[in-house]
Amino acid sequence: MSRSADLATVLRSRAGDEPPRAALILGSGLGHLAGAVEGVEVPYSDLPGFPHAGVSGHDPKVVIGDLEGVRVAVLGGRSHYYEHGHADAMRLPLEVMAQLGAECLIATNAAGSLVPEMPTGSIMALSDHINFSGLNPLIGEPTDARFVPMTAAYDADLRRHLHEAAEATGTELREGVYAWYSGPSFETPAEIKAIRMLGADAVGMSTVPEIILGRFLGLRCAGVSTITNMAAGMSDEQISHSHTKEMAPLGAAKLETVLRKALPAIAGGVPREHGPG
Repeated sequence: MSRSADLATVLRSRAGDEPPRAALILGSGLGHLAGAVEGVEVPYSDLPGFPHAGVSGHDPKVVIGDLEGVRVAVLGGRSHYYEHGHADAMRLPLEVMAQLGAECLIATNAAGSLVPEMPTGSIMALSDHINFSGLNPLIGEPTDARFVPMTAAYDADLRRHLHEAAEATGTELREGVYAWYSGPSFETPAEIKAIRMLGADAVGMSTVPEIILGRFLGLRCAGVSTITNMAAGMSDEQISHSHTKEMAPLGAAKLETVLRKALPAIAGGVPREHGPG
């Protein structure tokens, strides 16, 4: 058996055999959502090969159970490229999600806004992304499966469910393009100017590798950003990681409302595509 299959067996032994309908990756400020899941918690440390997610504001554990009547698997923390220089750091956890039978992946993150009309506290559904870093988690993959089409990386049906949930709950959900910057230093004003010219609406240090991996594994993918600051040069804010953590709850409450409302519709959506996992 593969390592991902072995770890999936471990999780099933603790949480039961029923497959999750959705896998969620929680970004900064969203860890409390894992606590809303009625189910079983398994620390990453109990799963050999899982990343330690050594960034404050993340809670490295898998939670499998029910949220709004939908079976979900929640990754309470993610590993970032900037922690170790590996763009594929989340490959094993996502392979395990696919082995468990998850049909879709919803990745959340904290991001900086490039749009003056999208202030701190906003939430944004990702319509597309720009891999500004130029890195890729599939470098080194030996099979032809590495040539993953990314034309529709962010599933239109999943986005529709998110927007319908936002409308139903009276929550403003914007939509735009997310740019991945490797970090860990924040962007310079000149870099932000360049990224804006390329067509991005928000910028952050995660998510893109996970979406690439999700598509590689045949998962339907969605992404949502909580806006924690205006990007460099666009306001007088003093950008820092502590500021990000402080501001993240402003959008996190809105995002939780939308996700909870959208999950039943998402669970009734299109089955997982065939993938190498």
